[in-house]
Amino acid sequence: MTKVLYPGSFDPITKGHMNIIKQASVLFDEVIVAILQNPNKKSMFTQKERLEMISELYKQYDNIKVITASGAAVDIAILHECKAIVRGLRSLTDYDYEVQMQQINKDISNNQ
Repeated sequence: MTKVLYPGSFDPITKGHMNIIKQASVLFDEVIVAILQNPNKKSMFTQKERLEMISELYKQYDNIKVITASGAAVDIAILHECKAIVRGLRSLTDYDYEVQMQQINKDISNNQ
């Protein structure tokens, strides 16, 4: 079974987020949507409100699980036995950032 993690603040969830979740649910056996708190952003919704909204959106999908979490995405992925972390890219700047994050996650996880 191939599980993947899709972490983000999802505050609010957008059509882009929803598109990524839908595509991942087709490609992988299980998608764990991890709602994180971004301390650098002023939240529109609480983590609990986001959990309720997003859970409602995906209640009909057996292979999409919505959780709240804190900490590093790589630690959450390891905890939930995910094989990959799914991310969305809007621009070349996003790509550069994600490449840096991938290297940090690899170093933190000791390549697990």
